[in-house]
Amino acid sequence: MINVSIAGAAGYSGAELIKLLLRHPGVKIDKLFGHSTAGKKIDEVHPSLKSILAQEIVSFDSSSLEGTDLLFVALPSGEAQSIVADAVKNNVKVIDLGGDFRLNDVNIYKKYYKREHSAPELLGKAVYGLPEWNSNEITNAKIIANPGCYPTSILLPLIPLLKENFINPDFVSINSYSGTSGAGKSVNLSMIFSEVNENVRAYKVGVHQHIPEIELYLQKFGDKMPDFTFAPHLMPITRGIYTTIHCKTNNSTGFANVEEIYEKYYSDKPFVRFLGDEIPEIKNVVYTNFCDIGVAKTGDNLIIMSAIDNLIKGAAGQAVQNMNLIFDYDQTTGLL
Repeated sequence: MINVSIAGAAGYSGAELIKLLLRHPGVKIDKLFGHSTAGKKIDEVHPSLKSILAQEIVSFDSSSLEGTDLLFVALPSGEAQSIVADAVKNNVKVIDLGGDFRLNDVNIYKKYYKREHSAPELLGKAVYGLPEWNSNEITNAKIIANPGCYPTSILLPLIPLLKENFINPDFVSINSYSGTSGAGKSVNLSMIFSEVNENVRAYKVGVHQHIPEIELYLQKFGDKMPDFTFAPHLMPITRGIYTTIHCKTNNSTGFANVEEIYEKYYSDKPFVRFLGDEIPEIKNVVYTNFCDIGVAKTGDNLIIMSAIDNLIKGAAGQAVQNMNLIFDYDQTTGLL
């Protein structure tokens, strides 16, 4: 039995983690950590847990980690660094759902996250938690940097095509659309109902913090760095990410069609569903750990579409998938 604790249990990702872990046959929830919610019961903060879990949220203290095998950190970027450092000192494995350990350069981190990194010595020890492409490293990791939601929806469809030289890397256009839960629970005027409803808008174009993450891992797993643009958009829905990628095929490839490539890399990956020329839809992936991928090809032009649930495959579900790899469970345990 794995004893797990959660820092940031009061947030959206924390709530999803709790629900997934409660149905995992090999997990016992040890402690729930919070700051402003400390002293409250978890079902007061998340009423959906009433009659399911009434555990008290406590303030984080490194001494409280005794008996914990794995700590999930579901906090905004910038808040995980000291907690992860404490966990490592106490020989507790960590899966961080935020962005603090996804990059390997403190200067790039500072540029995009607008803050100094307080635990740079741990960056080289963190393993990127994209199970479909990094399972061997994940299995032996002590610190897992769970991928961002946008990068998950981009990396999974793009990496196989780059790796097999199927697309021209000279220009790739990426447009992604996210539900409002991706911004977390913090109060923000731009996120209130009357601002979001009946509206779609781009934001952080050219400066989004996920850009260097996309660059780093397209190059690591796809073997080349495409020249790409990334435009994130906010949609008036609660959960889900929809990504559309425009690129040109490379006629020098040995593959006759794109289906062969996805079959080669994902036929044995339980959470990637290649739909061929069927159009993915967010409604088919919400509350699941699936990434649905579809393609449309016209001449040399290729349009790739993907859909995920930002709180599951883009956060809590992928974190549980990584936990399963670390502790030698089938990847699907607790997720199907």
